[in-house]
Amino acid sequence: MLAAVLPYAIAMVSLALALSLLRLLLGPDAPDRILALDTLYINAIALLILFGLMQGSALYFEAALLIAVMGFVGTVALSKYLLRGDIME
Repeated sequence: MLAAVLPYAIAMVSLALALSLLRLLLGPDAPDRILALDTLYINAIALLILFGLMQGSALYFEAALLIAVMGFVGTVALSKYLLRGDIME
């Protein structure tokens, strides 16, 4: 059952990834682009987890954790830059 659903799930997450990339490139202002970047890395995490389930490998889960940490730090840094104009205090 899982093997039959995984290709459809991967296709839907890939579509969401492509739409997030489109919003990142065409976003009207900086907050929209930051939100698109945040959604982009969450979709990348979901795609890696789905690939890990399909391949049966734990390596994809570790890569997803690394992307989650780096994405969170990047989102916080960009948000602080938008609010204050400076990242470091």
